Amino acid sequence: MSLMKSERAIVMSMWDKMASQTEAIGTETLERLFCSYPQTKTYFPHFDLHHGSQQLRAHGSKILAAVGEAVKNIDNLSCALTKLSELHAYILRVDPVNFKLLSHCLLVTLAARFPADFTAEVHEAWDKFMTILSSILTEKYR
Repeated sequence: MSLMKSERAIVMSMWDKMASQTEAIGTETLERLFCSYPQTKTYFPHFDLHHGSQQLRAHGSKILAAVGEAVKNIDNLSCALTKLSELHAYILRVDPVNFKLLSHCLLVTLAARFPADFTAEVHEAWDKFMTILSSILTEKYR
């Protein structure tokens, strides 16, 4: 699966709208993840998982920075995400299904924060983009 030129443009355009809110979007995405899928909390036993905690904000920022790096390297995603894939597969040993859950929570967050901009076309492009990201992040598990 790969993104068409028009889908890449949609992803990059939406990223430009998100860029000034990455900490808030990342935090909200994690809060949605932990609320909707409490089993994902097991990877963060040392975190304060209360609403808006500094650790949630910091990790949310980290996640959105990785998404931003992927957007920046949209034409070469595999190379851009290799280290992150290795980290999650070999060191953190995150269950691959969690990438899909996080992707879903990010899409819901974007739809809630950008209702006028998050059209069906944007949703489709971002869903495809996040599916590709999730797939790349799980490549090292094979």
